[in-house]
Amino acid sequence: MTRTAGRDGHRPGPFHLNAFLMSTGHHEASWRLPESSPDHTSTNIAYLQRLARTAEEGLLDSVFFADGPGLRSDVGRRPAGSLDPLIVLTALAAATERIGLIATASTTYNSPYNLARRFASIDIVSGGRAGWNVVTTAGPDIARNFGLDDQPAHAVRYERAAEFLDVASTLWDSWDDDAVLGDKEAGVWADAAKIHPAGHVGEHFSVAGALTTPRSPQARPLIVQAGSSEDGKGLAARYAEAVFTAHQTLDDARAFYADLKARTVAAGRDADGIKILPGLVPVLGSTEAEALAAERELDELIVPEYARRQLAATLRVDPEDLPLDRQLPADLPDEDEIEGAKSRYTLIVELARRERLTVRALIGRLGGGRGHRTLAGTPEQVADALQDWYDAEAADGFNIMPAVLPRGLEEFTAHVVPILQARGLFRTAYEGTTLREHYGLERPASRYSSSGASSAVSVEAVELATAGVGA
Repeated sequence: MTRTAGRDGHRPGPFHLNAFLMSTGHHEASWRLPESSPDHTSTNIAYLQRLARTAEEGLLDSVFFADGPGLRSDVGRRPAGSLDPLIVLTALAAATERIGLIATASTTYNSPYNLARRFASIDIVSGGRAGWNVVTTAGPDIARNFGLDDQPAHAVRYERAAEFLDVASTLWDSWDDDAVLGDKEAGVWADAAKIHPAGHVGEHFSVAGALTTPRSPQARPLIVQAGSSEDGKGLAARYAEAVFTAHQTLDDARAFYADLKARTVAAGRDADGIKILPGLVPVLGSTEAEALAAERELDELIVPEYARRQLAATLRVDPEDLPLDRQLPADLPDEDEIEGAKSRYTLIVELARRERLTVRALIGRLGGGRGHRTLAGTPEQVADALQDWYDAEAADGFNIMPAVLPRGLEEFTAHVVPILQARGLFRTAYEGTTLREHYGLERPASRYSSSGASSAVSVEAVELATAGVGA
């Protein structure tokens, strides 16, 4: 991707923008606003298509859906219903043309063959716009949905994830790009020598055959990862091409950025092959006072008891140990004792300790983005904040998490994006058609390629290859 100079000698752009879509918005009380509609849910495909088209009109790189294979216990707190995000992506593929489509799927509660096939199918259906947010999924309640008494240990989940990704990658290379011949005269549709069974036998998985799907436009989906624990960073350095992360301060974001880039190089990869996108929850106003008033309105709608129970579950303490008008207790568990969401646990505790927040104040800070940085201000202030972190090499782009949907996304694309474009920091048109092209990444070469070079494939070739699938 061509990079243009930023303003005043700053780090050159463009950087990357993903829209993280969640029902009525990321603020937990957004559903209580008068403007929020019962139709603004994660089960309303027409609504999700509208959001995706808004993001595409703003030329964003991608949209993203989080997911967990279990219903939250506190359904009173906020809209809780959701669809399988991979199914959602197929509906969004039909309603959009260029924007990338990223879904979360667990390596702990799926099998490599089925999931690799589903993502390859979405990549084909969307013309090369699929991305996979790889998660290892913590929580004993979810484990019990799959016949387990408790969740696998943190280290075991990450060991399984690494093998899962290795197997999936092998499966995505099952077909050579030129495997399909379509030779009517000879009566040969495909060259069997160019189909490669996985033949994998490992600690967690045994997978024999090749995929049913030919090699897709991107060869494999963009691999996204969001864990920031030591195991999470190790997995990201080896496999991830984009990382969604949460930081409250510039210093923490810069340290994470430098560490993960160094780990990526140590893993034998190009540092530019992994894009780091911290989350930001913007609350926009025509003036700073207007934005702050909108933020206060949301915070005042938080139900403290719901939020306190959620915080207690995150911190692994009893809700009664968290009086609303006191600071966090001194004797919280160490991070090493936490089996799930280790990095988010540490972020929350450090935020509370650093700013000496009461539980009530901490709940307010977390209500907008569950530990992601929130910012209330004018479009210029939000654009300045994004550029400051980008220039400081704390980010390659941002995971935009509107506090209120659809309004927050519409305001961001209408008012912040043009400022970033004027500064040379963001695209003024899509330059490619695939998600990898949006992120400035090459199409991976097949492990079976004789040259080892990145291969290109036309949409026509994929259409030819897939014409007989399932016939």
